[in-house]
Amino acid sequence: MYVVTKDIPHGSVGRKGDMHYDVKNIHLAKKGALRIEWAKEYMPVLGLIEERFKKEKPFKDLRISGCLHVTTETAVLATALKNGGAEVLLCASNPLSTQDDVAASLVKHHKIGVFAKKGVNRVEYYKHINKVLDQKPNITVDDGADLVSTIHSKRRGLLKDIIGGTEETTTGIIRLRNLEKSGKLMYPIIAVNDADTKHLFDNRYGTGQSTLDGIIRATNRLIAGSQFIVSGYGWCGRGVAMRAHGMGANVTVCEVDPLKSLEAVMDGYKVAPLKEAARYGDIFVTATGDINVLDGDHFKLMKDGAILANTGHFNVEINIKLLKKMSKRRRKMREFVEEYTLKNGKRINLLADGRLVNLAAAEGHPAHVMDMSFANQALACRFLVKNRKKISKRVYPVFQEIDREIARLKLKSMGIKADSLTAKQRKYLASWEAGT
Repeated sequence: MYVVTKDIPHGSVGRKGDMHYDVKNIHLAKKGALRIEWAKEYMPVLGLIEERFKKEKPFKDLRISGCLHVTTETAVLATALKNGGAEVLLCASNPLSTQDDVAASLVKHHKIGVFAKKGVNRVEYYKHINKVLDQKPNITVDDGADLVSTIHSKRRGLLKDIIGGTEETTTGIIRLRNLEKSGKLMYPIIAVNDADTKHLFDNRYGTGQSTLDGIIRATNRLIAGSQFIVSGYGWCGRGVAMRAHGMGANVTVCEVDPLKSLEAVMDGYKVAPLKEAARYGDIFVTATGDINVLDGDHFKLMKDGAILANTGHFNVEINIKLLKKMSKRRRKMREFVEEYTLKNGKRINLLADGRLVNLAAAEGHPAHVMDMSFANQALACRFLVKNRKKISKRVYPVFQEIDREIARLKLKSMGIKADSLTAKQRKYLASWEAGT
């Protein structure tokens, strides 16, 4: 039986034996369990890996601390790791991305300690990170590198117990590669985001669909016929542009990289500087991973009623502090829409406080695509354990054999057959002698 030791307005804090947790409302667990069951049905690859883990127990007597978006799909990953023998603790990687019913179900039904509530402030957010670090993890599973950066800056005493870690997203990989370049990375990290079965699918199709889902849920705005501005044409930006165009929007891409700008032109989009696009855009979406992409010069030029959203990991891409300074009034129009009235009388609508709109205002990526991403996470954790004596303090890619195996399993689960090379074809591709 779970003992709720303290009922407070913002959540349920409790323990079961040595397992502690901090969730919004433990009584949401039944609803969360049904939603986790629904997600798991669409994650067959991770399901096959979980069955293997149950037999092998690759994480027996190991502690895994995860800092991820606490969603239904994350729950399927967390239970797979636990069924592989791990002691799993989980916190949120964003203050607005937690699904509170899922957090409650993980605690009540799966005996996984969760420290996550939707809408926490920065102090609570880092308090939760430190809670999952208190178990002295052997493996870290991160999304955005806040867990790793906390260990390196404030909890260095934990380093002696850590075998390695994984990183889920582009923003986190950028941070960790910079840490490696500076010579300060203290344990091996596998860049799950860079796996082809992750970024080519999750970033493009997952972010594309879920970002449009978040914008529509937040605003009920018609996308068709709108002037839709996408800042950044990496894999996430490509996905957003693709889905907006598919819904009938007039898409403009704003990008600093000339190669990506050229690619956007070849893909059929208009490419323009942000200061030009700011004059006619109806909906703006940032997907760059950089700061102040939408800034004061752009706010001044925007049309009355412009909608701003971010689908990058951190809420730094829209200069919210400056937007507040430039405004004479703010008011909440809808659950995830805050209207800023500028001193010139124009109104700008900011979605989800500038945080990743697909998770703050919607449910994040569909389970079907997260199946591949989290299959990579699970197998990357297993790789770290099996190769702990061979790997050094650097950022590693996901190895190609893992990538291809996940793709094969995904195709099989979809009932799709594909060709394979003959022995003669393989020999030809491995040789250099044959010519004209």
